[in-house]
Amino acid sequence: MKTVAIATLGCKTNQFETATMIEQFRNAGYSMVAFTEAADIYVINSCTVTARTDAETRRLIRRARRLNPEARIVATGCYAQVAPDELSRMPEVDVVLGNREKLDSMLVAGAVENRVGNIDTETELSPLQLTSFAEHTRAFLQVQNGCNSFCSYCIVPFARGRSRSVAPGEVLDGIRRLVENGFREVVLTGIHLGAYGLDLSPADSLEGLIRRILDATELPRLRIGSVDPNEFSDSLITLCASSPAICHHFHIPLQSGCDSVLQRMGRPYDSAYFQELMEKIITVMPHAFIGSDIIAGFPGETDQEFEATCSLIEALPLADLHVFPYSKRPRTEAANMPGHLQPFVVNQRAARLRLIAKNKNETFLAGAVGREIRVLGQQVDETTGIVRGISREYIQAEFPGSPADLNVERTVLVTALHNGRALCQHETEVNTQKPGA
Repeated sequence: MKTVAIATLGCKTNQFETATMIEQFRNAGYSMVAFTEAADIYVINSCTVTARTDAETRRLIRRARRLNPEARIVATGCYAQVAPDELSRMPEVDVVLGNREKLDSMLVAGAVENRVGNIDTETELSPLQLTSFAEHTRAFLQVQNGCNSFCSYCIVPFARGRSRSVAPGEVLDGIRRLVENGFREVVLTGIHLGAYGLDLSPADSLEGLIRRILDATELPRLRIGSVDPNEFSDSLITLCASSPAICHHFHIPLQSGCDSVLQRMGRPYDSAYFQELMEKIITVMPHAFIGSDIIAGFPGETDQEFEATCSLIEALPLADLHVFPYSKRPRTEAANMPGHLQPFVVNQRAARLRLIAKNKNETFLAGAVGREIRVLGQQVDETTGIVRGISREYIQAEFPGSPADLNVERTVLVTALHNGRALCQHETEVNTQKPGA
């Protein structure tokens, strides 16, 4: 039996596609092993959002060759899609496959030449059939791929192609299949999730899809992936607040807190709009976990513009912040902008933003102490009798329990915090059937 090891970088969409590859390999009789072990085939499913992720891809490729000099090494994913020649020049790489080609496990296992198609010609998105995930309790479901926005800093549209949506009926079939296989939570994922349905005929929307899921499936917990602020409508906020199934955990990218920088980035909102959106969400969902993205050191960013970003973030009810030092990406508009900052300035600004993010997260977690949360049990240490899981607000939690608590949602009381984890006491089982049943 041949062995396969896969390393995945980047977003939840990449993670979902890796899960698809793993299932295909297993169905074909391959055995999956950790990337730290010797394998017959190594697959690096790459990201190319920053220069750092490109470098990490190259490091993993070299590591794979050291682990087994005779292995077959496949470079795929977004870095492979936009820079296939760059990766094919690496002596360690046997074959480079694009984002479309990587979803054929037999091609991954046997192609002898590079295959990177023109992703811009893709107009439809077929559902990826998945029945299992490593977590066994939570599943990701890709409902959208690609992006039409072409923000000035972003390479993703070149790596993923134009926005494409899975038909609503196929999404519902996918969720029903996951529920039948025992999953209690599904996370909707996409590259530009807020654009879901705009390419379909008749056109649909993310809100419309969510309403169908709530009405037509038995899913106990639904988590929504990243949604841009201009696509997080008042009616979507109301739906999230009123539904017993939707987790109050949202990721809404900001990118900059300064209007002039947002304009240069090509983002279709300003800082006041974003702040008002945060206030609307917190008003009706006061314990919601809201995460965001921010780019430090965008070309031409002055000290005053950076301070405006810091001031806004300090004032926002954010629970977490993913900080990205600006990375020059070929083919993007920002790559040719004047005023690129020195790396040490970019890194200093990123470090300050990460400190603000750390304080924000600690404040959010502290607010959970003394409050009940609903936790889905994911793993149990039978020696200590401690169950670990995740709350609807995306709080990592633990409480005394047993294997009977696995894949069951419990209501627990947060009594303390330790290393970013909520310590909880006595639980009572809550209804894990269809909300309202």
